[in-house]
Amino acid sequence: MYNIYLVEDEKNLNDILTFYLKNEGYMVKSFINGLDAQKCIKEDIHLWILDIMLPDIDGYELIKQIKENNDNTPVIFISARDKDLDIITGLQMGSDDYIAKPFLPMELVIRTKKLLSRVYKLDSPTKVLLNNQYTIDYNKRMVFEEEEPIELTSREFDFLHTVIQNKNNAMSRDYLLNNIWGEDYFGSDRVVDDLVRRVRKKLPKLRIETIYGYGYRWCDK
Repeated sequence: MYNIYLVEDEKNLNDILTFYLKNEGYMVKSFINGLDAQKCIKEDIHLWILDIMLPDIDGYELIKQIKENNDNTPVIFISARDKDLDIITGLQMGSDDYIAKPFLPMELVIRTKKLLSRVYKLDSPTKVLLNNQYTIDYNKRMVFEEEEPIELTSREFDFLHTVIQNKNNAMSRDYLLNNIWGEDYFGSDRVVDDLVRRVRKKLPKLRIETIYGYGYRWCDK
């Protein structure tokens, strides 16, 4: 599972891009200013997506610090400024790709896939370890504790996939409904509570926190 950090100060665009990237199975952490992103440079990050124009420090300063920390970390620049100038400057500073506003969110998704595949020479990991106890196998759509399989329904598996995409983030019941049952679902959001109850029973060592009056959060540590 790839970790992508997105820095974009336009809140609506930030939300849209985050949604599209998460929908592709990426772990996404988003920022609306450079200073907050700057604090996370030393974290385990597979890709940075940086807006050049930010309200505090710009993308050029961020990429400089990112490359100083790990020169191999790929970066995609996004900007609405002069295209030729930004491309040249960005490439000189170590960016791996560039996308000019306005653009379709799926264009960024496609560029992201191609860049990650090129840099890491592999597709997204097929297995993920949950809380050092359970292995989730995406190819088989199964979960194992050590080597013993744990029987899960399709929606229970989809729930695990959703919480992995939103590691340590709060997920509302409505969000879980839309992601697991689909936006066309009509009925009580209490089906989410029942689903979580079943998953907790089958995977008691999985740390799923209840956020009363809102939803749930999976904590990986």
